[in-house]
Amino acid sequence: MNPVRKKTKKVMVGNLFIGGCAPITVQSMTKTDTRNIPATIKQIRRLEDAGCEIIRCAVPDGEAAEALREIKKKISIPLVADIHFDYRLALIAMEGGVDKLRINPGNIGERGRVEKVVRMAKERDIPIRIGVNSGSLEKDILKKYGEVNAEAMVESAMRHIAILESLDFGSIVISLKASDIQRTVASYRLLSEKVEYPLHIGITESGSSFRGAIKSSIGLGILLSEGIGDTLRVSITGNPEKEVEIGLEILRSMGIRQDGAFIVSCPVCGRCEIDMTGVAAEIEKSLSRIRKPVRIAIMGCAVNGPGEAMEADLGIAGGKEEALIFRKGTIIRKVKERDIVEEFLREVEDFLKDR
Repeated sequence: MNPVRKKTKKVMVGNLFIGGCAPITVQSMTKTDTRNIPATIKQIRRLEDAGCEIIRCAVPDGEAAEALREIKKKISIPLVADIHFDYRLALIAMEGGVDKLRINPGNIGERGRVEKVVRMAKERDIPIRIGVNSGSLEKDILKKYGEVNAEAMVESAMRHIAILESLDFGSIVISLKASDIQRTVASYRLLSEKVEYPLHIGITESGSSFRGAIKSSIGLGILLSEGIGDTLRVSITGNPEKEVEIGLEILRSMGIRQDGAFIVSCPVCGRCEIDMTGVAAEIEKSLSRIRKPVRIAIMGCAVNGPGEAMEADLGIAGGKEEALIFRKGTIIRKVKERDIVEEFLREVEDFLKDR
């Protein structure tokens, strides 16, 4: 059963909504130099193929801000400009057609500068994400609390929100990210009680793909199970396509998303008489990019194999150097070990065509 989402405001980002009853979206951030336009476009297109729905690019200087104009023309998903300190970069990015800003209004100087950014954002219907990170809180807030805790992070967010609200700007998305699960969860819980703006959730700087996947799955899983979160990013040190794959799998595992392949595979034990590890790896890789919903069971022996395979849309139950292939609870044929992957993928293709 899906968790009940907390009520949040709907905000338009490009051609999709964040918040309200809109589906929870999966984001990533490019790891190329934004000034290298061909490399950045190439990476974004790979991310689109992986299922990324919103992409963010770092904007460290004017050249990077100008590059966004060309990048935007060559991609299909909403583009977010990630900007710090220099309000002029936000203006260039918006003129170049970006769909959203990630900028903290309190960090870009005097009120007149903020007003210029907000004025253009209003004119062009461009939302602003306020992004509070545990590693970059304001000095006076750190002094007040003596440490980086949930209350400090929420106070920082509320300060930035107040600036935008004073300018009658309400197309706001907020994130509160720490590099550990406990502070991140506590911060989002506290903020979700104070505002109805949509929340972008994630564990920042979570580590390698192995550690980052674990930390993100636990932290995001807790928040999503409490109905907190309207869009998410898994932040890992590594391939951004892996961020998208992990994010999508978190949503599928929680039953929040029904698209793509939901795969059940056995852990393998001494009863297994085929290379089920290799079979599972090949099938999972081959089905990683499909978008239609399908439940797959890849089982190695006769104990749990037939039962799991019969519950799935399509399943494998291993035997001695062979396996049974199931479709909707019915055995359709027996195949030799060397043919399992090829034959099973053919059945998946046929099933998806029929569906």
